[in-house]
Amino acid sequence: MDKVRRKIVLYSLASIFVLLTVMLTVINGLNFTMAADDADKITQILAERHGTFEGEDNKNKPPEHSDQDNKTETNDEAARGSAAAPKGMGPMGPQSPEMNKSVRYFTYRFDEKGRAKNIAYNLSAVDQYDGAVWARKLLEENSVNSTGWTNGTYRYRIYKIKDKTYVTVIDQGRELSPSYRILIISVCGELIGLLVSFFILELISKKLVRPLEDADRKQRQFIANVENEFKLPLTIINADTEIIEKESGCTDYTSSINRQVRKMTSLVKDLRALSVIDYDQKNAEEIDLSEIAAAVIDGSKTKFDEKKIDLCMDIEDNITVHGDEDRIRRVLRELVNNSLMFAKTKAKFTLLRDNERIKLIQTNDTDLPSGSLDIVFDRFVTLDNADTLDTAGLGLSFVKDAVRSMDGRVKAEVTSGEFILTIAL
Repeated sequence: MDKVRRKIVLYSLASIFVLLTVMLTVINGLNFTMAADDADKITQILAERHGTFEGEDNKNKPPEHSDQDNKTETNDEAARGSAAAPKGMGPMGPQSPEMNKSVRYFTYRFDEKGRAKNIAYNLSAVDQYDGAVWARKLLEENSVNSTGWTNGTYRYRIYKIKDKTYVTVIDQGRELSPSYRILIISVCGELIGLLVSFFILELISKKLVRPLEDADRKQRQFIANVENEFKLPLTIINADTEIIEKESGCTDYTSSINRQVRKMTSLVKDLRALSVIDYDQKNAEEIDLSEIAAAVIDGSKTKFDEKKIDLCMDIEDNITVHGDEDRIRRVLRELVNNSLMFAKTKAKFTLLRDNERIKLIQTNDTDLPSGSLDIVFDRFVTLDNADTLDTAGLGLSFVKDAVRSMDGRVKAEVTSGEFILTIAL
């Protein structure tokens, strides 16, 4: 159950991480996009004014008035009260009246021969010579009517007026500073949120798993009781049947009784095996999987011959795993039994290394339709094409649980008339 609890915490943290990442990515993306839009509006205004704000104050200055006009205007203003806001007090932004005083920028004009002329220069961080080199480089690397970021916090625009090409660069470092602060705060907030979520999940996951632990304990106790309750009756039935066969000989009835006793005994053993899988792998050790697989599969060759099934083995040497040897042998026997039940004419077992994984593959021909067959790992499930009913459908369920206890994966599928069961450790 500790493994289940760890998975709950891990999956929950992963979900929280994805949610926070998507949300903060959208917020910061919109923030930087809006900053870029504001910068583009400023460069567009500069482009409309031929690359400069200089002279705008004189152009926009209202005509002078006479003293009488001033008196009349003052009286009108007093009559209106203080409702009218003073000119130039609008909000900051691309349309702010203070923009032409606060924008840090430079503009160079290039003629057809590529000669540069300084149109406006209001940027202290870069001298005019470096600015000319910078503008020429932008012109060479970008097309006319383009805009974008350069040197991190600078926004440029390249545009053409008549036969002259203009390059305007504005410094948006001060305007982008809040955006970068929000980005840093977002990353720190996400890390703190994940850390707090981890501690909270660690606390509540124990309560979440407790009902599962109780159910698992009751299930194990129930299976243990079933085993104990069935052992004695099955032993007595088996002993009585042997006495009847000694006194009256073997009949169809006694054979049927013996077959059902064997089936019930096998069922009890399977249930017991499912209940004792130890996810902590206390009995795990380093074992030679190649040797064990070869011994188990080769030992069943006679059974395959009796059923006229061609058996093929492709076992790579010196493959070792860390696990419980008895459990691994049981897994291999279940794969052999599964192949004996479902194979038509041929069966193959393959053991190999695939990068960092060890793969054990059981393959046999089948008349089942193509597709995934992971249902075979469910308890008490048997497929219609099994040639015997002496199974309770617990064998592959044991395989699945045993493989998972070793942090492995298992899957089954049918492809082009072949049943393929793959175990990856």
